[in-house]
Amino acid sequence: MSDAAISIENLTLGYDQHPAVHHLDGQFAVGSLTAIVGPNGAGKSTLLQGLMGLLAPLDGHIDLGPWAISDFGFLPQQAQLDISFPISVLDTVCLGFYRDAGLFGGVTPAMIERARTALREVGLEGFEERPSGALSRGQFQRVLFARLMVQDAALILLDEPFTAIDDKTCADLLAIIHGWHRDGRTVIAVLHDYNLIRGHFPDTLLLARECLAWGPTSDVLSPENLSRAHLMSQAWAEDAPVCVRVDAA
Repeated sequence: MSDAAISIENLTLGYDQHPAVHHLDGQFAVGSLTAIVGPNGAGKSTLLQGLMGLLAPLDGHIDLGPWAISDFGFLPQQAQLDISFPISVLDTVCLGFYRDAGLFGGVTPAMIERARTALREVGLEGFEERPSGALSRGQFQRVLFARLMVQDAALILLDEPFTAIDDKTCADLLAIIHGWHRDGRTVIAVLHDYNLIRGHFPDTLLLARECLAWGPTSDVLSPENLSRAHLMSQAWAEDAPVCVRVDAA
């Protein structure tokens, strides 16, 4: 049996037929902890959307092996979320039970206790009845991590989980991620901080719309690779047509 949680072959993703990720090949191993990094516009978040099934490939395919999209836990960027809706912190965490309870299903007392436990573990005990929209960015990010914890997913995708949060929150959330890794879960995170990646993420995928390097972080984040990614980002054509790789006969 393959040890790949996700296999990608000749994958091209984009919007309105304009590619943002070109001909990507590789694998995320089961239980791996991988950072996806690259310049702005490199296709990092686009790749996560493709993995989640939110964006259909323009070319190639994604093989989830024995997994299904329902096995994924996904943390979007906070900027993509509307937190003005009047919902309590506890109810926000309980949304993580949607696979078991259904979108409009009942949440059991056992689920509520699990949600309270998750809030304690992220440092928000006593916040259960507060409106989620009244929290700071760091506090709300802790709530989103608690929601992931009750979801109990085998594969976890994080889109810029440490943006605009304080150092203490970042350290606490990193500890949760390391716990997931120790549990054998597959974690993939879009990140920007090279020092954080070097210190906490064993594997890295460096994207500049195409794969520049994928493997051990110490090898991938070399000065040569980072310089090449920067140079490639300066040459991007936003109106590039769809390209199709023709393999040699």
